Amino acid sequence: MNLLIKSATVIDPASPFNKQVTDILIKDGVITEIGASLTADAETIDAKGKYLAPGFFDLNCNIGELGLETKEDLQTGTAAAAAGGFTGIALTPNTHPPVHSKAEVEYLLNRASNNLVDIYPLGTISNKREGKDMAEMYDMYKSGAKAFTDGNRPVQDAGLMERAMLYVQGFGAKVISYPEDTSIAGKAKVHEGVVSTMLGMKGIPSLAEELMIARDLYLAEDTGSEIHFTTISTERSVELIREAKRKGLKVTCDVAVHNLILTDQALMGFDSLYKVKPPLRTQRDADALINGLKDGTIDAIVSQHTPHEIEFKDVEFEVAEYGIIGLQTAFSLAIKAGLPLELIVEKLSVNPRKILNIEVPVIAKGQQANFVLLDTEAEWEYTRGVNRSKSYNSPFMGQNLKGKVLFTCNNDQLSKF
Repeated sequence: MNLLIKSATVIDPASPFNKQVTDILIKDGVITEIGASLTADAETIDAKGKYLAPGFFDLNCNIGELGLETKEDLQTGTAAAAAGGFTGIALTPNTHPPVHSKAEVEYLLNRASNNLVDIYPLGTISNKREGKDMAEMYDMYKSGAKAFTDGNRPVQDAGLMERAMLYVQGFGAKVISYPEDTSIAGKAKVHEGVVSTMLGMKGIPSLAEELMIARDLYLAEDTGSEIHFTTISTERSVELIREAKRKGLKVTCDVAVHNLILTDQALMGFDSLYKVKPPLRTQRDADALINGLKDGTIDAIVSQHTPHEIEFKDVEFEVAEYGIIGLQTAFSLAIKAGLPLELIVEKLSVNPRKILNIEVPVIAKGQQANFVLLDTEAEWEYTRGVNRSKSYNSPFMGQNLKGKVLFTCNNDQLSKF
């Protein structure tokens, strides 16, 4: 692939051309020249007024393989990822069977080879995600698993979590915590507050999340381990992690992009498309999450892409499954949240890779071409026609969104949108 990008504004904190308007020449997947007024016998893209950034990376992506391919398979999942500007995705082990041995890790890596989007399977902490015995974490790590989580099943056993934190220290992996105390959350479906009371529905208290964060922070401090919290959603959670960072604990966290712009007010119509977990909280929580991104408390933004067949969402709210698809809308929603582009790139491109100790792509001469070309002003309609996912469970379907992904490039492959 030979490609010449003209007059793009580079947004990459590690690039010597950061915030500069320049031309970029790519040959056989490698950036060979960067400078003004470049010419070449190559496909040319006019990028005037557009932004070139390292490809996005999603730390929390659910794809059906293994066993749940009717929701999403690797082909459709990576197509949706590329259309959303993602050149790398970490796959949660919420599959059947779960990714709890090296066999599943190696299968996924083999299935996803030679793809524009790089795949990073996350292994389970516990065998079969049952929360009882540790899974074969070292074997999975040797096969390519970068971190370990029980996905959307929080580890309730503090002893198991402590042993996992200590165990992974021996080979430099990381434990990811989905913070929820199920004994407090119970079988509730929405955030506990004014809206849940008005709707007559049992609520999930913020305490269910915050108590688990406090527990795992204590464990991380006692063991000297690294810990990453995924999809935090409350004001107090941000405060707990901010204080932990001040104390010098090795803690990172991410937030689902929809929790930045949606609140529990969206549930007033009992629309199951807004049923997510952690639940949509209050405007005060959303504001705290945005402030946490801006001050560095929250390290990354995730799509929490969770596809479902129609029969699991187009039902009564109480019995509907949790989750929305989010890969293609993540950038637009981050724009809608009022985040500056430089911060979006930091939270979607740079920090997620740093958290998993993956090399961060750099827009510089001699580097592999791994980038996304963005138009922050372009508007587009998210319809079934442009949706690349196998599923359609998004409350943003049919809406006009601002901020468009134009091109995604990685592994000597280019996708245009």
